[in-house]
Amino acid sequence: MSVDKETVQKIANLSRIAITDEECEHFVPELNQILGWVEQLSEVDCSNVEPMTAVIPNKLRLRADEVTDGDKRDKVLANAPVAEHGFFAVPKVIE
Repeated sequence: MSVDKETVQKIANLSRIAITDEECEHFVPELNQILGWVEQLSEVDCSNVEPMTAVIPNKLRLRADEVTDGDKRDKVLANAPVAEHGFFAVPKVIE
């Protein structure tokens, strides 16, 4: 695939990037070079390579998934400006 000046202008328009004609002429060979590199990558045989998510094996350290009520209601409500009956008290809003 080859990129020409009209394609660069279309890409810039879709990206909502304002470029001048001089910049457009500069981007044509750069984008063609990038596409050439991508074509080189498609030539690599990776049929025997397993997919991976990282270069090194990572294992997540997980905590036990236990359901608790937190048992910190009094500590949380201590930060509230006004608390009533174990809940945050807010002003009444009537429309």
